Amino acid sequence: MSAKLQSVDGHDREFVFTKENFERICQLIYEHAGISLKSSKQHMVYSRLARRLRVNGLDNFRDYLALLESGNEDEWEAFVNSLTTNLTSFFREPHHFPILAEHVIKQKGQHPISLWCAAASSGEEPYSIAMTIVDAFGSFAPPVTIVASDLDTNVLAKAEAGVYPIERIEKLSEDVVKRFFLKGTGAQAGFVRVRPELRAMITFRQVNLLSHDWQIRGPLDAIFCRNVMIYFDKETQLKILQRFAPLLQPDGLVFAGHSESFHNAAYLFRLRGKTVYELVKSKPRELQQAK
Repeated sequence: MSAKLQSVDGHDREFVFTKENFERICQLIYEHAGISLKSSKQHMVYSRLARRLRVNGLDNFRDYLALLESGNEDEWEAFVNSLTTNLTSFFREPHHFPILAEHVIKQKGQHPISLWCAAASSGEEPYSIAMTIVDAFGSFAPPVTIVASDLDTNVLAKAEAGVYPIERIEKLSEDVVKRFFLKGTGAQAGFVRVRPELRAMITFRQVNLLSHDWQIRGPLDAIFCRNVMIYFDKETQLKILQRFAPLLQPDGLVFAGHSESFHNAAYLFRLRGKTVYELVKSKPRELQQAK
């Protein structure tokens, strides 16, 4: 392992990390995943990618960038996973779930109900959606399809496993825990697993929101895309929202994060409630242009 070479902003660094290294990394992650990194993220980027240098037996960022640019698919996946932030919890932003329950009940019997959780992370959000659906329909086999996706393959694997430290369910009611989780024993003591019936309600898949084909088929009754847009610049946000709109049912909903807004797509979406958006119901474009 290399000796410490420099100290920057009070942080000892094992590897030289230049401004040019950081700028190239920012360019690569933006081009590949649409993530816009601010200059304040330089130490975070260094600390996460320094691990990748060690794994690959490299002693400088120049060689690491060359490895990426050679097209190494495994390292590209690790690179994206390293720079993806995953902060989530069960029933995070709880005001959204009663709105979802009311919305899907209104659709009952009209058409098959489809939901997409576009930033599944380690699974807490899609499982919260599934629990909401079970309660709304009173069944573990409701007429609802749930697709949960994420860019990060590591967290998707955790989501599919559905196993969590018991501390992650501390804020859930005893009734919810009893109905939806199995507590581990023996070697699994201290962990819980979501019930297989709940797990079976969700299809997990990797989706890059910048890719040309999401392989998500509409019409969708709701899209959860919470605390994702904050990592994109305004241009990328708008492109994604433009692709959301035609996937939705006419009365479909989009759930956003608490610090996100769709002001730049006001011609597509209007605010229905706290960080909940619906399609703008306007006259056909050709009639608007004729005026």
